[in-house]
Parts: sequence; structure tokens; C-alpha cells
Amino acid sequence: MGHLIIDGKSLTIKDVVDVARNGFQVALSEEAVLRVNKARKYVDELVDSGRIVYGITTGFGKFSDICISKEDTQDLQRNLIISHACAMGEPLPEETVRAIMLVRVSALAKGFSGIRLGTINTMIDMLNKGVHPIIPEKGSLGASGDLSPLAMLILVMLGEGEAIYKGVRMSGKEAMDKAGIEVIHLTSKEGLALINGTTVMTGIGALAVYDAENLLKNADIIASMTLEALRGITDAFDEKVHKARGQKGQLMAARNILRIVEDSSLTTKQGEVRVQDAYTLRCIPQIHGASKDAIEYVKNIVSIEINAATDNPLIFVDEEQVISGGNFHGQPVALAMDFLGIALAELANVSERRLERLVNPQLNDLPAFLTKKGGLHSGFMITQYTAASIVSENKILAHPASVDSIPSSANQEDHVSMGTTAARKARVILDNVQKVLGIEAFGASQAISIRGDVKLGKGTQKAYEVIREEVTPVEEDRIMYIDMNKFDVMIKTEKLVRAVEASIGALE
Repeated sequence: MGHLIIDGKSLTIKDVVDVARNGFQVALSEEAVLRVNKARKYVDELVDSGRIVYGITTGFGKFSDICISKEDTQDLQRNLIISHACAMGEPLPEETVRAIMLVRVSALAKGFSGIRLGTINTMIDMLNKGVHPIIPEKGSLGASGDLSPLAMLILVMLGEGEAIYKGVRMSGKEAMDKAGIEVIHLTSKEGLALINGTTVMTGIGALAVYDAENLLKNADIIASMTLEALRGITDAFDEKVHKARGQKGQLMAARNILRIVEDSSLTTKQGEVRVQDAYTLRCIPQIHGASKDAIEYVKNIVSIEINAATDNPLIFVDEEQVISGGNFHGQPVALAMDFLGIALAELANVSERRLERLVNPQLNDLPAFLTKKGGLHSGFMITQYTAASIVSENKILAHPASVDSIPSSANQEDHVSMGTTAARKARVILDNVQKVLGIEAFGASQAISIRGDVKLGKGTQKAYEVIREEVTPVEEDRIMYIDMNKFDVMIKTEKLVRAVEASIGALE
């Protein structure tokens, strides 16, 4: 099992995936420990001196003008957690909870939060021993960060709430006891340090970005299969065309396609079968490339955010300052997550249209709905219905969440990001796109089998071999959803990508 050292500044999206999905163990760097202890010492000094500092010796939000005595600071922090634990809905997946916990540890490790080292180590112990709090998905405004869902996480640290431990849902106290982790009692500043920030939207976003990059490669592979099945024209992918425009993602997609279909006997040149293809084939680099560029932008935003201090107030020990700001505001992530959803939705839009070109006899020279016995058999007719239904759903989900704001805390918090809603929507869109591309791959592989004994491209040949290990050609009507689900798994597990890259090298 791998290990990851958290220093508060060098966490990567791949690190998040390794901890969330691959069970990597986590520890703080020595430098982070020193920073955390230094900030905590300063907070203790502030409390002892009786200074009025937001969130340390005052209430929260609209109650920021109410001073809290030194004797009441522990009650203040506990009350914050239990009163803010208002999230509802279905629990977030365990891998998402792990990503959230890791991102929170990274933020606290920066040493701007004033939290005790032991409190951070409790969360690390939970990660390492597999105590995963139940975090309902709904309830965050994305400013002051992800208060409600994070409060649900912290409940378990207090011996409250619920958690999953070794696959079993149980009370938070029971999970902590079984894992051998002592519950904690929060002290000054700690409750706010633990729940104030963009952690949930960022944790969801980090996993979504990783999967989106894999999906982009799948999209290029599957589009290449359809290009071959429809005897598409490769001139449109000539690098000169794409250099003339200069868009980075477009150039990458065009290079990928040409490498994947290299040596194919099915692809054609201008004028051999037709002069030019429809947009869904001819413009694959432009369409896929735009999504590549968009997702690269989102990746950069998320990569910054997983190493950010996003709570409030922030402790600057060397300057002897406690500054109340707004790093908890999720606007950067909210916009990026909305952009991610839109960029992914477009991959499904064009995929469904390529599927239509595969199954519609008015648009190709293949048997109607890819069945040799049309009428008696329906073939792939309804697979396109499902793809169309999912694409339509994506168009609704792609409406941006970040353009909405509902004031809260008696109008003290009068503009919020809705970033966690944006991240959750992007994750649903991602799953939908994986399914649509899987359906296209199903149709494209069927069309290739109908073409008979042909030479496929260097990359598409490998993809086709992987597919045929799992799914045989459809000779007569059968229960299609079983095969469709197999394709969904192929996309999600990177199986096609790994096979193709093993043959032709890494895709861009």
C-alpha cells in the first residue's frame, strides 16, 4: 500500500485519487507539523489575552458581533458543529468522502487555521483506518464554504453522527471505537477551521477531473472506431489544418485520431467515397479539442484549490495578524465545475449524433439499425433512444448553478457560489457521458463486425479486441442493457485506454 506525505502545498489530483480509491496511507510532513503547532500557539495566546477575534472569541456569521468568554470557547466550537450538521439526501460515496477528508487535511496543514495538531491527526487516523463519515450530498451553499456537509464529517470526530466502517453503517462513536481512534473535544477556533472552506466541492471536483481526462481519451478512441465504421475521411485531421487555427486541444485530438486509425483499410481520402463528411466526423478535433481545453482549465483551478487555505479567519503568525477574509467562497470552483459539466455534456452530444449516423440507413451504407434482419429484429434502434434520453437530461443538468445565489445568515452572507451543487451536477453529467460513449462504442463495434474481415487502425484494433473479449457481435435481438452496462464498465475502468496506449503510446 502506498504512502503520501501531506505538506499543504504539493498535493496533486493523482494523489487525491490514490488516497480516495487506492487506500494510500497519509501522514503530515515535519514542516507542516511545525507550522500547525506555531499557529496553534498563537491562537492560545489570543484566547488567553481576551482579544476579540472573529470565530475565536466571537459568534459566527450574523452573530460575529457577540463576544464569547474564554470559559465558553469549547462550547462555542461544539455548538457550531452540531447546529451546522443540517445536510440531507443520499450519502456521498465513500471515495468522495475520502477525497474530502484528504483535501481538508491539506488545507489545515498549511498552518493558517490555528487548529491543534492532534485534531488533524484524528482525521488522518480516520483516513488511514477507514472510518468514513456519512455525508449527505445536499445542504451546501458553497459560501461560507461547505458548512453543512463538513459538519456532518466532524460529528464523527466528536463521537456523534454516523459512519461506514469496513462496509457497515454504524454510529460515529461505534466506528471510532472499532477503529481504535479516540474522539475529540474541540477547543477555540477548531470547529470553524474544520467546516469553513471549499472542501466538499473540491474533493468531488478532483475525482471528476481525473475521470474526465480519462473520458477524453475514451472519446477519441470511440470516435475513431465510428470514423472507421463509416469510412470517414482522414484528410480533415491533417495537422496543417489544425495548426492553421492553433487551438491546443484541437491539435491534440487530431493527432490522437490519426495515430489511432493509422494503417486502417476502412478510412478514406477526399473523393474516394465522398468529398467531405458531416460535422460529427469531420469536426471531431474541433469539438473534442474544445472540451480538452476546457477540462485543462478546470484541472488547473482544482489543482490550486486542493492546496489552498480556504477557511476564515486566517492566522498569519509572523505578522501577528488574524485576518477575516473570504477564501471560503467557492466562486472559482463553482465556475470551473459548471464549465466541466458543459464541456463533458458536449462529448455526449456529439457521441449521440455519431451513433445516429451508425444506426440510420439514410446516413450510411450499413444495414438499418445495424441488424441484418430488420423488421424481425430491431437491432440497435433503442440504444439510440437511451443515448438521446441521457443527452437530453445532460442539457438540463448543464444549466449553471453558479449564476444563482440566495442570501443567508440574515443577509450577512449575501452572495454564495452554489459550487457544491455545480460539482455534484458535473459528476452526474460525467456518469451520463460515460454511458453515452459506451453506447456509441457498442454501435461502432457492431458496425465494424458487419464490415467483415477488414484491417483496423493500430489503436482501434486493440480497442476492438478488448470489446470482443467482453461482448460478442449482435447476430439477433437480445437483451441489450446487459451489454450496454459492460461498455459502461469498460469506460469507467480505463480498459480501452490502457489497451490502446499499450499499442500506440500515450494519448494526449
